Amino acid sequence: MGNGALDGAVIAVAGAGGPAGRAALLRLAEAGATVVGSDNDPERLAEAVDAARYAHGGASVTGETVDLLDRDAAQAWADRTEQEFGRVDGLVHLVGGWRGSQSFTKTNLDDWDLLELLLIRTVQHTSLAFHEALQRSDRGRYVLISAAGASNPTAGNAAYSAAKAAAEAWTLAMADYFRKAGGEQGPTSAAAILVVKALVHDAMRAERPNAKFAGFTDVRDLAEAVAGVWDKPAAEVNGNRLWLTEKP
Repeated sequence: MGNGALDGAVIAVAGAGGPAGRAALLRLAEAGATVVGSDNDPERLAEAVDAARYAHGGASVTGETVDLLDRDAAQAWADRTEQEFGRVDGLVHLVGGWRGSQSFTKTNLDDWDLLELLLIRTVQHTSLAFHEALQRSDRGRYVLISAAGASNPTAGNAAYSAAKAAAEAWTLAMADYFRKAGGEQGPTSAAAILVVKALVHDAMRAERPNAKFAGFTDVRDLAEAVAGVWDKPAAEVNGNRLWLTEKP
């Protein structure tokens, strides 16, 4: 267990209690990383952490309940992680949420208020909290999961697509920070965006056994792609959108 770029790395996973987070914990632990998950649901987080520990005996996987809508709480999480483990080599941002409408004219701006918090504010807080530690790492990576709708929004997904687009822009600004910090030698750390159409997991398939989920990315495939960000040089992934679905 663990003989590649992630072996011995310290990776924080925001939104670790959801299906995508659970898959990420499993894959990162398998790769030999020390994984530090956070979620705002302690019970769901504990289940995800226990599953990763059980699947990979001896893996270092911990969980901490963190309100990522609280800027100070996000910073405290970053500081504690670096102090305890001596380094932070990655932040995988899996905090999600979706709201849609039947049409553009029926968009409810209350949806925007929620999505702005879940999809933008949490990205702002985690990126600002972890960016210095990631820059100090020799393999720092900030990984945002985004949606194809950010580049090709539909009428009923105005709020969701706009929020995802804003999160991407914020992440690309972080990538520019890493680029400039690297100077002539190029960046040693990177901020990258993994783009999916939507995610699917086993529980969704069980609930809708006849659904095809065309173009959806399985959370296990997403976790594999997340791990793969560390297999590539920082300059190759920094500021790039890595597509896991067909480009619009």
